[in-house]
Amino acid sequence: MITLKVNGRTHIVDADPATPLLYVLRHDLALNGAKFGCGLGQCGACTVMIDGNAVLSCLTPVSAVQQRSVKTVEGLGTAENLGPLQRAFAEEQAAQCGYCIAGMIMRAQTLLERNPAPTDAEIRRAMATNLCRCGTHMRILRAVRRAAEAIRPGGPARSDAS
Repeated sequence: MITLKVNGRTHIVDADPATPLLYVLRHDLALNGAKFGCGLGQCGACTVMIDGNAVLSCLTPVSAVQQRSVKTVEGLGTAENLGPLQRAFAEEQAAQCGYCIAGMIMRAQTLLERNPAPTDAEIRRAMATNLCRCGTHMRILRAVRRAAEAIRPGGPARSDAS
C-alpha cells in the first residue's frame, strides 16, 4: 500500500511501487486531467506538480511521491469555480483539441507560483517543455499573461520591453 497526498487529500492505493504516478492518478484516483501523451516524458501532457515543481507523471514512479504533495489540474479549481489559470485558458480559447491543456496549466501554475510577473520570454522558456500539436501557442501565451495579471496585485504583467 502506498499513501499519497493529492490535491490536499490523503489517499491509500494498492499499486506496484514502480507504477507511473500518471496511471495511479487516472486509474486509482479517477483524476483524469493529466493525460498519457507519449509515455516518454517528451510531450508534457502528463505534467503535475510535486512539492511545487512541474513533474512529468508518466516518468515518476508512484513510490517517489510518498510524503510529498501532489497537485493536479483538478486541484486548481472546479467546473463551477475555475482557478485563475483555468479561467484564463478558457477566456483566451487556448485549447483547440484540449489534450495538452492540463499539462500546460500545471507548468504555468509552477511558473506563476515562482514568478507572478513573468515576461513573455520567461513564459515561453517555462512552457517549452510542453508540446501543443494544434498550434495554439500564442493563445497559451496570452492565457498565462492574463492569469498573471489576475493573480498578481499591482497591475499587468511585464512585457519584454520593460
